[in-house]
Amino acid sequence: MKTPKRLQPLIDEGLVDEVLRPLMSGKEAAVYVVRCGDAIRCAKVYKEASQRSFKKAVQYQEGRKVRSSRRARAMEKGSRFGREQAEESWQNAEVDALYKLSDAGVRVPTPYGCYDGVLIMELITDEEGDVAPRLNDIQLPPEQARRDHKVMMQHVLRMLAVGLVHGDLSEFNVLQDEHGPVIIDLPQAIDAAANNNAQWMLTRDIDNITQYYAQFAPDLADSKYAKEIWSLFEAGNLNPETQLTGIFNEKAHTVDVNAVLDEINAAFTEMQERKTRTQEEDNPF
Repeated sequence: MKTPKRLQPLIDEGLVDEVLRPLMSGKEAAVYVVRCGDAIRCAKVYKEASQRSFKKAVQYQEGRKVRSSRRARAMEKGSRFGREQAEESWQNAEVDALYKLSDAGVRVPTPYGCYDGVLIMELITDEEGDVAPRLNDIQLPPEQARRDHKVMMQHVLRMLAVGLVHGDLSEFNVLQDEHGPVIIDLPQAIDAAANNNAQWMLTRDIDNITQYYAQFAPDLADSKYAKEIWSLFEAGNLNPETQLTGIFNEKAHTVDVNAVLDEINAAFTEMQERKTRTQEEDNPF
């Protein structure tokens, strides 16, 4: 096939030997199957901001740290240099997340580097060596759905334990290989401690994944992993090895109206008695 323009520099530098075929084109990037020496990998070519259809990017970029104050100021001003730096920050977010999550025991593709807006990473394959399907393209027996859902909840927990929320998790960006689910597409991953949208993004991620698996195991729809995981995070008790239950008992603080009225009456009576004592002391006769 004809080599895509964005991949030619990597071939010239010897980082990629051959572009075999296009794999997919999404809202933020086009992905190709490439050969690097004897290894078959994939190359994710990020689209320019003007071509991306990923919406509400500002919500995802909130709280992201920029190493240089000059770069941060340029990004705020929206200058040409600032836009270039914003693009680089967007792309590096996925690379950084992949390395961090891989180290944390989350199943993600192994990254091999990002070069001028092209991410080279592991190609996830199935038992036959073909490209692994997305969850959206497969059917699961109930027991496997329950098992894989539990694995995914543990991955979400481990992501949050290193401070990250995927932010766009669904059956469309999880692959299924012979060992189970593999999470992909992380350029929008957010810093949970610095982004005000973290809780609802985490809840949406978990709801999306749970809704998918609940097609095959309806009992999963009643689980409350989002509340369980977030409560552990808020309390500072998040441990990547925590065994989740999917059960969360919400503390219902019911108001005892009679007790409140008794306290008000007691305070009023005390005030009246104090007022009477004061008057008696001021007028002893």
